[in-house]
Amino acid sequence: MKMPTNFSAANWINPPAAFDVGQDFVTIATEPDTDFWQRSYYGFRHDNAPALLLAGEENFTFTMRAAFNYSARFDQCGPIIYLDQDNWFKASVEYENADFSRLGSVVTNQGHSDWATTDIASAAVMWYRLSRRGPDFLIESSADGVAFAQMRIFHLHALGETTAAMGQADPPLPPAQPAPFGLYACSPLDGSFTARFDHFRLEACQWRVHAAE
Repeated sequence: MKMPTNFSAANWINPPAAFDVGQDFVTIATEPDTDFWQRSYYGFRHDNAPALLLAGEENFTFTMRAAFNYSARFDQCGPIIYLDQDNWFKASVEYENADFSRLGSVVTNQGHSDWATTDIASAAVMWYRLSRRGPDFLIESSADGVAFAQMRIFHLHALGETTAAMGQADPPLPPAQPAPFGLYACSPLDGSFTARFDHFRLEACQWRVHAAE
Protein backbone atom coordinates (compact mmCIF):
# COMPACT_ATOMS: atom_id res chain seq x y z
CA MET A 1 0.00 0.00 0.00
CA LYS A 2 1.45 3.33 -1.06
CA MET A 3 1.28 6.12 1.52
CA PRO A 4 1.16 9.85 0.76
CA THR A 5 4.48 11.68 0.55
CA ASN A 6 3.75 15.30 1.34
CA PHE A 7 6.95 17.27 1.80
CA SER A 8 4.97 20.51 1.91
CA ALA A 9 3.92 19.40 5.42
CA ALA A 10 7.44 18.29 6.41
CA ASN A 11 9.65 20.00 8.97
CA TRP A 12 12.98 21.70 8.32
CA ILE A 13 16.17 21.38 10.30
CA ASN A 14 18.46 24.31 9.48
CA PRO A 15 16.22 25.61 6.68
CA PRO A 16 18.25 26.84 3.69
CA ALA A 17 18.03 30.34 2.27
CA ALA A 18 16.93 29.01 -1.13
CA PHE A 19 14.65 26.02 -1.68
CA ASP A 20 11.48 24.93 -3.48
CA VAL A 21 8.97 22.34 -2.30
CA GLY A 22 6.60 21.27 -5.06
CA GLN A 23 3.91 18.64 -5.27
CA ASP A 24 6.34 15.95 -6.42
CA PHE A 25 9.82 17.45 -6.00
CA VAL A 26 12.09 19.32 -3.60
CA THR A 27 15.10 21.47 -4.46
CA ILE A 28 17.73 22.70 -1.99
CA ALA A 29 20.47 25.23 -2.79
CA THR A 30 23.37 24.53 -0.44
CA GLU A 31 25.45 27.08 1.41
CA PRO A 32 29.21 26.77 2.15
CA ASP A 33 30.47 25.26 5.42
CA THR A 34 27.39 23.11 6.04
CA ASP A 35 27.57 19.46 7.10
CA PHE A 36 26.51 16.69 9.49
CA TRP A 37 29.33 14.91 11.36
CA GLN A 38 30.14 14.00 14.97
CA ARG A 39 33.61 13.60 16.47
CA SER A 40 35.09 10.42 14.94
CA TYR A 41 38.65 10.75 13.58
CA TYR A 42 38.40 14.40 12.55
CA GLY A 43 37.41 15.59 16.02
CA PHE A 44 35.03 18.29 14.80
CA ARG A 45 31.26 18.44 15.24
CA HIS A 46 28.96 19.81 12.51
CA ASP A 47 25.17 19.92 12.71
CA ASN A 48 24.17 22.79 10.45
CA ALA A 49 23.09 21.27 7.12
CA PRO A 50 19.50 21.67 5.90
CA ALA A 51 17.23 18.63 6.12
CA LEU A 52 13.51 18.26 5.35
CA LEU A 53 11.88 15.56 7.47
CA LEU A 54 8.71 13.48 7.54
CA ALA A 55 7.43 11.90 10.76
CA GLY A 56 8.66 8.31 10.29
CA GLU A 57 6.44 6.85 13.02
CA GLU A 58 5.83 3.50 11.27
CA ASN A 59 7.88 0.87 9.48
CA PHE A 60 8.22 1.98 5.87
CA THR A 61 10.10 1.82 2.60
CA PHE A 62 10.97 5.20 1.09
CA THR A 63 12.33 5.51 -2.45
CA MET A 64 13.57 8.67 -4.13
CA ARG A 65 15.90 10.03 -6.79
CA ALA A 66 18.57 12.65 -6.09
CA ALA A 67 19.98 14.75 -8.95
CA PHE A 68 22.88 17.14 -8.39
CA ASN A 69 25.47 19.39 -10.03
CA TYR A 70 28.29 19.38 -7.49
CA SER A 71 30.84 22.18 -7.55
CA ALA A 72 33.34 21.41 -4.75
CA ARG A 73 34.92 18.51 -2.92
CA PHE A 74 32.65 16.82 -0.33
CA ASP A 75 29.43 18.27 -1.84
CA GLN A 76 26.68 15.73 -1.07
CA CYS A 77 22.93 15.08 -0.94
CA GLY A 78 20.61 12.17 -0.25
CA PRO A 79 18.31 10.57 2.32
CA ILE A 80 18.60 11.21 6.05
CA ILE A 81 17.17 9.98 9.34
CA TYR A 82 17.55 12.50 12.14
CA LEU A 83 16.66 11.81 15.78
CA ASP A 84 18.94 14.46 17.31
CA GLN A 85 22.48 15.77 16.78
CA ASP A 86 24.01 12.62 18.30
CA ASN A 87 21.84 10.00 16.58
CA TRP A 88 21.23 10.06 12.84
CA PHE A 89 21.98 8.54 9.43
CA LYS A 90 22.73 9.95 5.98
CA ALA A 91 23.61 8.50 2.56
CA SER A 92 24.96 10.24 -0.53
CA VAL A 93 27.28 10.39 -3.46
CA GLU A 94 30.06 12.59 -2.07
CA TYR A 95 32.10 14.46 -4.66
CA GLU A 96 35.87 14.04 -4.81
CA ASN A 97 36.87 15.17 -8.31
CA ALA A 98 35.90 14.85 -11.98
CA ASP A 99 37.14 11.25 -12.07
CA PHE A 100 35.49 9.67 -9.04
CA SER A 101 33.14 10.20 -6.12
CA ARG A 102 32.30 8.20 -3.01
CA LEU A 103 28.95 6.45 -2.70
CA GLY A 104 28.53 5.97 1.01
CA SER A 105 26.68 6.40 4.25
CA VAL A 106 27.23 7.70 7.75
CA VAL A 107 25.60 6.20 10.85
CA THR A 108 25.93 8.25 14.02
CA ASN A 109 25.15 6.57 17.35
CA GLN A 110 25.63 8.26 20.72
CA GLY A 111 27.56 11.16 19.25
CA HIS A 112 30.10 9.28 17.12
CA SER A 113 29.91 8.99 13.32
CA ASP A 114 31.20 6.25 11.06
CA TRP A 115 31.67 6.48 7.28
CA ALA A 116 31.30 3.51 4.91
CA THR A 117 32.07 4.19 1.23
CA THR A 118 32.85 2.71 -2.14
CA ASP A 119 34.47 4.66 -4.98
CA ILE A 120 32.37 5.14 -8.12
CA ALA A 121 32.69 7.12 -11.33
CA SER A 122 31.45 10.66 -10.74
CA ALA A 123 27.73 10.79 -11.39
CA ALA A 124 24.92 13.34 -11.47
CA VAL A 125 22.01 11.12 -10.38
CA MET A 126 21.48 8.40 -7.75
CA TRP A 127 18.38 6.58 -6.52
CA TYR A 128 17.98 5.46 -2.90
CA ARG A 129 15.63 3.07 -1.13
CA LEU A 130 15.45 3.27 2.67
CA SER A 131 13.52 0.69 4.72
CA ARG A 132 12.73 0.63 8.44
CA ARG A 133 11.93 -2.28 10.77
CA GLY A 134 11.78 -0.91 14.30
CA PRO A 135 15.29 0.29 15.24
CA ASP A 136 16.87 -1.47 12.23
CA PHE A 137 17.25 -0.05 8.73
CA LEU A 138 18.30 -1.07 5.21
CA ILE A 139 19.69 1.43 2.71
CA GLU A 140 19.99 0.53 -0.99
CA SER A 141 21.07 2.51 -4.05
CA SER A 142 20.55 2.32 -7.79
CA ALA A 143 21.89 4.12 -10.84
CA ASP A 144 18.66 3.62 -12.80
CA GLY A 145 15.86 3.24 -10.24
CA VAL A 146 15.29 -0.38 -11.28
CA ALA A 147 18.17 -2.52 -9.99
CA PHE A 148 18.90 -1.69 -6.34
CA ALA A 149 21.96 -2.93 -4.45
CA GLN A 150 22.40 -3.07 -0.68
CA MET A 151 24.70 -0.45 0.80
CA ARG A 152 24.36 -1.49 4.44
CA ILE A 153 22.10 -2.68 7.25
CA PHE A 154 22.34 -0.58 10.40
CA HIS A 155 20.86 -0.02 13.86
CA LEU A 156 20.05 3.24 15.65
CA HIS A 157 20.61 2.57 19.35
CA ALA A 158 18.41 5.44 20.50
CA LEU A 159 15.37 3.61 19.08
CA GLY A 160 15.88 0.61 21.38
CA GLU A 161 16.55 -3.08 20.86
CA THR A 162 15.58 -5.24 17.91
CA THR A 163 12.42 -7.19 18.81
CA ALA A 164 11.87 -9.46 15.82
CA ALA A 165 12.96 -13.05 16.43
CA MET A 166 14.82 -14.87 13.68
CA GLY A 167 12.91 -17.71 12.07
CA GLN A 168 9.45 -16.36 12.86
CA ALA A 169 6.90 -15.12 10.42
CA ASP A 170 6.51 -11.36 10.45
CA PRO A 171 6.07 -10.82 14.23
CA PRO A 172 4.09 -7.94 15.71
CA LEU A 173 6.23 -4.98 16.74
CA PRO A 174 5.52 -2.58 19.58
CA PRO A 175 4.48 0.95 18.61
CA ALA A 176 7.43 2.45 16.77
CA GLN A 177 9.29 5.42 18.18
CA PRO A 178 9.44 8.31 15.74
CA ALA A 179 12.39 8.18 13.34
CA PRO A 180 12.04 11.37 11.27
CA PHE A 181 13.41 10.83 7.76
CA GLY A 182 13.68 12.73 4.52
CA LEU A 183 16.23 14.66 2.46
CA TYR A 184 19.39 16.67 3.05
CA ALA A 185 22.05 18.49 1.05
CA CYS A 186 25.25 20.25 2.10
CA SER A 187 28.57 21.74 1.03
CA PRO A 188 31.18 21.18 3.78
CA LEU A 189 33.80 23.39 2.09
CA ASP A 190 33.30 26.55 0.03
CA GLY A 191 30.98 25.10 -2.62
CA SER A 192 27.34 25.64 -3.45
CA PHE A 193 25.04 23.60 -5.68
CA THR A 194 21.38 22.80 -6.18
CA ALA A 195 20.08 19.33 -5.29
CA ARG A 196 16.79 18.12 -6.76
CA PHE A 197 14.84 15.27 -5.19
CA ASP A 198 11.91 13.58 -6.94
CA HIS A 199 10.32 10.24 -7.86
CA PHE A 200 9.17 9.82 -4.26
CA ARG A 201 7.52 6.60 -3.18
CA LEU A 202 6.48 5.83 0.40
CA GLU A 203 4.95 2.44 1.18
CA ALA A 204 4.63 -0.22 3.83
CA CYS A 205 7.98 -1.84 4.59
CA GLN A 206 9.17 -4.00 1.68
CA TRP A 207 12.22 -5.29 3.57
CA ARG A 208 11.29 -8.85 4.35
CA VAL A 209 11.71 -10.31 7.82
CA HIS A 210 14.78 -12.52 8.09
CA ALA A 211 13.96 -16.22 8.36
CA ALA A 212 16.59 -18.57 9.77
CA GLU A 213 17.67 -21.24 7.30
